[in-house]
Amino acid sequence: MLLSDLTPAQLHARLQAGEDLQLVDVREDVEFDFCHLPGSLHLPLGELPRRAAAEVRRHGPVVLVCHHGVRSGQALAYLQQHLGYNNVLNLRGGIDAWSLRVDAEVPRY
Repeated sequence: MLLSDLTPAQLHARLQAGEDLQLVDVREDVEFDFCHLPGSLHLPLGELPRRAAAEVRRHGPVVLVCHHGVRSGQALAYLQQHLGYNNVLNLRGGIDAWSLRVDAEVPRY
């Protein structure tokens, strides 16, 4: 298994450096509407099996985001084990940790 966690600080540094990352937010509609990282693709976890092949890129880093990192971890496992992705990372602690450690402007819930 690849090292597949990314801390909020690591993600922030990579975004600041202009790295081409695909952000995929696997939370539900109401959560995404409340707050999300700019430029994120909204792909709820339950829709992942149907939409991933067409919408989640295979080349270049993909960072999966949820509330605390649990659902995005499930999404990562699914993408790796069922669809053979090897370019996916999980935002450790999710958007809640992002709000606490990187950007307090992102509302918490």
